[in-house]
Parts: sequence; C-alpha cells; structure tokens
Amino acid sequence: MGLPNDDVVIIEKSNKAGGDDEARVITVNCPDKTGLGCDLCRIILDFGLSITKGDVSTDGKWCYVVFWVMPYWNSINVRWNSLKDRLMSVCPSSSSISFYFNQQSSSSSSRSSPSRVYLLKLFCVDRKGLLYDVTKVLTELELTIQRVKVMTTPDDKVMDLFFITDNMDLLHTRRRQDETCGRLNIVLGDSCISCELQLAGPEYQSLEHGVSCLAPAVAEELFYCELLDMENHSQTLSPDLVNLRNGSVSIDNSLSPAHTLLQIHCVDQKGLLYDIMRTLKDCNIQIAYGRFSPTAKGYRDIDLFIQQTDGKKIVDLEKQGALCSCMKMEMLHPLRVTISNRGPDTELYVANPVELSGKGRPRVFYDVTFALKCLGICIFSAEIGRHSTSDRQWEVYRFLLDESCQFHLANSRAQTQIIDKVRRTLMGW
Repeated sequence: MGLPNDDVVIIEKSNKAGGDDEARVITVNCPDKTGLGCDLCRIILDFGLSITKGDVSTDGKWCYVVFWVMPYWNSINVRWNSLKDRLMSVCPSSSSISFYFNQQSSSSSSRSSPSRVYLLKLFCVDRKGLLYDVTKVLTELELTIQRVKVMTTPDDKVMDLFFITDNMDLLHTRRRQDETCGRLNIVLGDSCISCELQLAGPEYQSLEHGVSCLAPAVAEELFYCELLDMENHSQTLSPDLVNLRNGSVSIDNSLSPAHTLLQIHCVDQKGLLYDIMRTLKDCNIQIAYGRFSPTAKGYRDIDLFIQQTDGKKIVDLEKQGALCSCMKMEMLHPLRVTISNRGPDTELYVANPVELSGKGRPRVFYDVTFALKCLGICIFSAEIGRHSTSDRQWEVYRFLLDESCQFHLANSRAQTQIIDKVRRTLMGW
C-alpha cells in the first residue's frame, strides 16, 4: 500500500516567516526517481517561488523532500492548488517504485509525452509594455510559451504569434480557450484588434530550427564557456557584484563510506537550486541527502551527498574536476545576456542551457519583458529559438529594441545599463 494521493504533496503555511501570508512549506513524500529534485525545483521556479531553505533525503527507493518557499518580489499571485497538482504530476506513484528503482537513465525516464502546441495569434496596436502584459496573462493562466514571433508593422500595429502549451492540459476545450482570449481582451483593452487560438501547424516546425541571423560574434559572446576569460565578455558582472565570483565548489570523500560530499558556497540567486539540480541530473548524479541552508549575508551553503548512477562515490579526480567546474559555471552564469548592433538596429540576446530532457528554463521571457518595460523600452520584434553548440543545446531569446525610447541604444553606457537590468531581474538581485 502507498500513501493516499493527497499525502504525496502537502503545502502548508509556514510558521517561521515573520507572519508573511505567502510563505509556505512544501513536503513531498513519494517513490524516488533520478532527476525528481530537478523536476520539483523547475515547477517551483515556474510558479515564481524562491526556495529559502530545503532538505532532501532518499534511500534510492523512497524520497522525502521539504522546501520552504516564498514568492519573488515580481511574481504574480500563486495558485497553490495548481502548484500541488503540478508537483504531484512529476511524482512517481507507489505502484511504480520498482520501475523507478531499476531505471538506468534519467534522460529516458524524464521524457513525457509532449503537450499539444497551440498558436495564439494577437493583432494589436503597439504600446509600451504590450509584450510583457500578454506574457503576464499567459503566465497567470499557467500557459507555457514555447516559441514567439513578434512583428511590428510600419503603421504601429503588432502581430504576435505565441506558440504555447497548457500546463493544465485543457486548452483543447472551448471554455479554456474563451478564458484565455477573454483575459487578454480585458488586459489589452482597446489595444487588442483580434485574438485567435488554434492548434499549431507547420509554422511551428519552421521556428524550431533556431534563432534567425545569430552572428558568430553574438554566438561567441553567449556561449563562451571559459571561466578565466569571462572578464573579456559582456557576461562580466557589474562592479558592485564582482564579489559574487567568490563562490566555491568542493568535493570530499572522507566523511561517508558510500557517498561523495559536494559542498557549494555561492551568492543567492533566482533558481539557484534548480540550476544545481539540473546540472546534477544532466551529469547522471544521484542525491542521497541534501541540505539547502538559509541565506547568510547574501550567500547560500548547499551540502549534497551524491553518488554516480552505479551507486559508487566519485573518486576519479578528472570527474571531480569536471563536475566542480561545471557547477561553478552554472552558479556564475546560468543565463547569458548580450547586446549586438546590426547597423542601425540594436538587438538584445538572452540564452540559457536546455535540460537533456529538452525542457528550457521557466519564466525567462516573463522576466526579460518585465525588465524592458521597467526601463521604458519598447520591443520592435522578438523570437525564441534553440541553438546547438558542440556540447549542449541552448534556448535563445532575441529582442529587436525600438529606438523610440529614452535610451540612446547605440550608446555603450546605455547598453551596459540594459544588460545589467535584465541580468539582475533574471537572477533576482
């Protein structure tokens, strides 16, 4: 017999959050599977929540996870019942325990049947913050943006093509479609000329081949991976954040006969635990026990007792070095931001690594459009695509910025300010 369904995921108000009504404790008690921690952290990040501390424990068959969470400052209202349903959807059932215990590969088990992709076609009068307002509505409705194509016409009209999937898997119903278009019409008001929603056709496939016109210089800026030379690229942190490079990653095999202790000390940032779990999942590393400590002077300490998929410690020095280097890169630069000038045009690029399961990072488009709206910058066009390098796949967001704003976009100081604002919003600083 297993636990009743309602007891697999429990979400309760926290008693230790200084009276904050939005603070919660999430408890997950279910059969284990490789990459479960990553899946849980991804969903929590998708709901705009920060994991303030956490404990993870598993014997390889059953796991027990406790996360203390709070909404980020720019988050929308959290739908806690929907969060519980989403978390339960990635938890194995107790009847599946032998399957998950015997699994050998995280990449095969983490792939679920793909959700149906729908095309949301909006024709609007252009205005500042339009793209963010649409994105906010879609996020509130738990609709995930897979691809975007935004085009502005010479008469200040905008055609927005959003290729979306429904986390509630209800978009095939007329009621859900009417709810989506109705909410958009209310928020956009007179700006909205038409709103159409239908199953995506061949046009979606044409956008999966990557972001158009990704120049070699832009690709080098976004995907450069040598930590020592990062200072020569736009990924360099602004002066008041230079101390963030002081994070450390170390490995200790002396404290446990069966597990390797991975110790991480780094600055706190949005999605930190997701980035750590994602990296371990993609490296086929299993967590037996982990503790995510509260923030101390802006830094986090994470202790993880880990094993390889064969159940052995990581004793090979080369493997240890590769894991520590990879982890430190994900701590410092989980997202890449750069600006490129193409003649008179100014383009903003944001990139993040894609999980081996094919999933991109949540809320990137939401955060970037929010940052640009705060700066008073209009978006002339936008698109989301994938780009493959020699060792991984990336999700790339491209924004052509409108010159009719308070910024002189060709000015290097203005560009630095834009990059800094976008990066801080993405990282939760």
